[in-house]
Formats: sequence, C-alpha cells, structure tokens
Amino acid sequence: MSQLKQEITLISGIGQLSTTLMGTGLFMIPAIAAGIAAQLSLWAWLFLFIAICPIALTFAQLGKRYPNAGGTAFFVRKAFNPRMERAVAWLFVSVIPVGVPAAIALAASFLVQLMPSGLDNPLLCQVITIALLMIVNLAGAKSSGRLQTLIALAIFALIGAFLWQGDISARDLAMPPLNSDSIWPIGAALAVMFWCFVGIEAFAHMGEEFKNPRRDFPIAIVVGCFVAGLTYWFCSAVILKFGAYGNATFDSGAIPWLSEKLFGSRASLVISLLGFSACFASVNLYTQSLARMIWSQAREYRPSGAMAKLSQRGVPANATYVIGATLLISCAVAQLSSLDLEFFLKLANSIFVLVYLLAMLAATKLLRGIQRFLALIALALCVGVFVCLGWSMLYALTIFIVLLVPWQTLFTKRGKHSNSQQPQPSSNFENRSTS
Repeated sequence: MSQLKQEITLISGIGQLSTTLMGTGLFMIPAIAAGIAAQLSLWAWLFLFIAICPIALTFAQLGKRYPNAGGTAFFVRKAFNPRMERAVAWLFVSVIPVGVPAAIALAASFLVQLMPSGLDNPLLCQVITIALLMIVNLAGAKSSGRLQTLIALAIFALIGAFLWQGDISARDLAMPPLNSDSIWPIGAALAVMFWCFVGIEAFAHMGEEFKNPRRDFPIAIVVGCFVAGLTYWFCSAVILKFGAYGNATFDSGAIPWLSEKLFGSRASLVISLLGFSACFASVNLYTQSLARMIWSQAREYRPSGAMAKLSQRGVPANATYVIGATLLISCAVAQLSSLDLEFFLKLANSIFVLVYLLAMLAATKLLRGIQRFLALIALALCVGVFVCLGWSMLYALTIFIVLLVPWQTLFTKRGKHSNSQQPQPSSNFENRSTS
C-alpha cells in the first residue's frame, strides 16, 4: 500500500480544523486579548478574521489543486524546486521538539485534575497524553475525524451554555466606538490573537485523504475558520461581560472560573475533561500532519525505506512511532529540567509563520487571476506578522537557511577535490618500476 486512504468527509474535515484552531487558544487567548484591549478586543477579533480570510482562501485553493500529504512542502516544490521542498518539509518537522511538547504539557495540566491521587503527576499525564495520541493516530484519519468532530460539538455546546446562562444580550455584543486611540490596543491584541489561527498549514497535509478533495477541502478550511472565529468572538463577549480578565490567573483560567461562576463547582470536572479534549484535538492534528510529512518525503525520495510504509489501516505507522518517541524524549527533558515552555512556544510560532509565508509565496506563482491577488495580500500579511516576531524570527530563518544549503553536494565535491589533490605516481616512476 503506497497511498493514504481517502476517508475524510466534509463534516469531519470541518470538525478537525475548527478544534485545531480553537484547541489551547480558547482557554487562554480571549482573556489575554481582553486584558490588552478590553472591549476593543471585539473589533480585534473581527479584524483578525478579515485578515485571515486571504490566507485561508489561498490555502483552500492550493489544497484543491494540489491535494498532497506533503502540504506546504509540496506546494513549494511545484512552485520552485525539490531542494526548497525538502527544506520546508524538515523546517516543519523541526517544530516537534520545541512546539508540540508545550501543547502536550498544557493538555496534561487538565488531565492532572482528572487523575486519582497518586497518579496526578504532570510527567505521567504527559506520557498518557502521548500514548493516547499514538492510539488515535494509528486508528486512522476517519476515526480521528469523528473524535474531533465530537470534541468540536462539545466546545460549541459549552459556549452556547455560557451565552444562555450568562444572559448575553445584544447590548453585550455591541461594538465599542473606534477612534485614533484604538489603533494601538487593537494592534497589540492582534499580535497575540494571530496564534489562534495557526493550524491551517497543518491541515493542508490532510488534503490527500479527503474523499472529494477538490470539493470538500476548500469548504472545510473556509467553514472551519469561520466557526472558530465566531466561537472566539462569542467567548470574548462572555469574558468581557463578567470581567474574567486582567491578571495572570484569568489569562489561563478564565473558562474554568466562568464555569464555576455560572454553573457552580459541580462543573469543574466537565471543564477539565473538555479542556483536555480541546488541547488534545489541537495536538492530534499536528501529530497526524507531521507523520504524513515524514511519510511523503520518504515516499518521494526513499520509497523502499521503512518510513514510506503504511499500515493495513493506511496510516504511516513507522513515522508515527518516530514522532511519539521524539515527543516522549522532549517532554521528559522539558519537565525534568524545568525549561521555559513559553520560550519554546515562541520558537515554534516563528516556524509556523515562516511556513505560512512560504506557502503564500508559492501561491503567487501557482495561482492566477483573483486568486493570485489574494495570495499577494496574504503574503504581505505574513511578512508583517513575521517581522513582528522579533528575535524568534531569526530562529526560524536560521533553521531554514541551514536546511536549504546542499550539504550533501558540498561534501561530495569536497571529497572529489581532496582525491584530485593526492599525488599521483609519475609515468617515469611507473616505467622504472616496470623495468
């Protein structure tokens, strides 16, 4: 078996993308954005959604025309050359040790609250989370899609319950007036809120597994982004009404605090379960996409190797095992050495934004007409965000440049040059020795 199974439907695709975009962000970002911009954060969410539309539509068109497990790397190859493809592929894979463990740690923080005494160890909960990721990934995209659709429905139900129990009215949803003083707080909030829509590039790796990629993949991206954006906006309205923002406690605990306020302490276990599920869903898609990236590179360049093999369920099992082992090592190192997870998240974010930027750059060559115009707008937006990353931008650029250098060719040339410099026996010596 050399092809992934085409078993992702439109509904499961929307469920996978929307849960990935909400995931960890829903439990932190609305409160952080409200602390920065207060009521103006409602405008910031609207502006963010307008800004993300060109990026989402461009990814939708790329995935429609080139459904491939290689995702952005494959788009770059079609637009440029195989060397850039490999550099982008391994740039994306390089996020495993710095970005995914931080998200797993956040998911495990919810799982700790569900575990009985004696098993509520953070590292143990991270190991359990990784084991569950492996089980879900090895079950196939169809099973994973169903699980994430259920998680998405649970998140929507929670926000709906907030709106109902919190008695949110049209007055609470009213947009505040804008003036010249609004620019700075909205801009500062946008810099934080952009990460809520990091995940589209990972979803691009799933295009090959859609039953009808040309029809369903672009719809899944557009609808998934809209659903996530609307959920964030309504969640922000609830947080603003009840003042669940303004300090470090609310930044990471606004949703549990609101739940206890509106439903009482009996809802704490439900919120912990939902928080774990949301974070798990976000990490799950990244684990899937990373495995497919490794498999697609092996299929292209080492088709007879172990990484190019698929299981009976049509899953790149060996690539999934490699990612699982890497995650175990990374989480253990981070937990035992008390490394700053926020620091690693910044490094991971720089990689994600650079991948977005390269995808939009490829789109400007692959698309035509109005679609190319949207790609140019999306490219400008990605460049702006990338510059705003500051020092972490240098991390992603350094990795990409190192990966882009043809090291194998250089070493081959150097080896040939060294051989050519070795002294060769002269013909006179050969003649004397012969005589």
